[in-house]
Amino acid sequence: MNALLSAAFVICWSSGFIGAKLGAGSASAVTLLMWRFLPLALVLLAVALARASWRGLAPRDVARQVVIGALSQSGYLLTVYWAIQLGVSSGTTALIDGVQPLVAGALAGPLLHQYVTRRQWLGLGLGVAGVAVVTSADAASGGHAAWWAYAVPFLGMLSLVAATFLEGRSRTKVAPEAALTTHCLTSAVVFTALAVGSGAAVPPAEPAFWIATAWLVVLATFGGYGLYWIILSRSGVTQVNTLMFLMAPVTAVWGALMFGEPFGVRTALGLAVALAAVLVVRGGTDSGDRPAERVPEGAAKAVTGARR
Repeated sequence: MNALLSAAFVICWSSGFIGAKLGAGSASAVTLLMWRFLPLALVLLAVALARASWRGLAPRDVARQVVIGALSQSGYLLTVYWAIQLGVSSGTTALIDGVQPLVAGALAGPLLHQYVTRRQWLGLGLGVAGVAVVTSADAASGGHAAWWAYAVPFLGMLSLVAATFLEGRSRTKVAPEAALTTHCLTSAVVFTALAVGSGAAVPPAEPAFWIATAWLVVLATFGGYGLYWIILSRSGVTQVNTLMFLMAPVTAVWGALMFGEPFGVRTALGLAVALAAVLVVRGGTDSGDRPAERVPEGAAKAVTGARR
């Protein structure tokens, strides 16, 4: 896995939690998400129509991409933004999301016939330990969210895992721009309907809202979401999801620098353990171990064109 690509993915994906916190004080989650996706979807639609991106795709293929977009964007992002607005800190939301690698690794074999080596399971175990350390540090700092609010980002994590495996089981090649456009159009429809239905469609005039919106479009959508599928297509489910272990500590550092959120010795230790987990899993492939997985033909091609 390309180290620079991995580092960019971790930074861009983590930026989504920071952007959600940036916009949390100026508007509701559905308002921010509506205006994040509506203009973006219209631009992507115009480009895709000009390039005839959906040419050759059956309605069934497009429908699959709609479901993938609803799970990996709409469901996942709504839960993340909602959790932060409920009072769950950006670092805690990220660390709950960090459980994803363990879930994806456990399901890779039965669902995609992909196998995880002992060394990679060791890395996954280290990753869980790193997340646990960051969790304890964040809990010790105190919070104001209700206990049930911590289940909200967990549901979002499961939504993203479901999208990953649904795409992995697909045998149809989908043009990257067609998949990305379909996902963003789906999210634009979902969030616009929610915003209009709840009377929250009118955006605030505060500059912070539009700064957060631009931040999320550039860094989180094109950067984080696009790189997720690019790395997935190159390296497989286990290795790309192991990078998720870095999101919680990186977000914690970022939140401390940007918002003054607590960052102590235990958080730093969690960052070190999570980094060790990534090195162990990545090193397993290079050292001659059996590769963890190969995404089947046609799988995980959804957003590989995001780098274009």
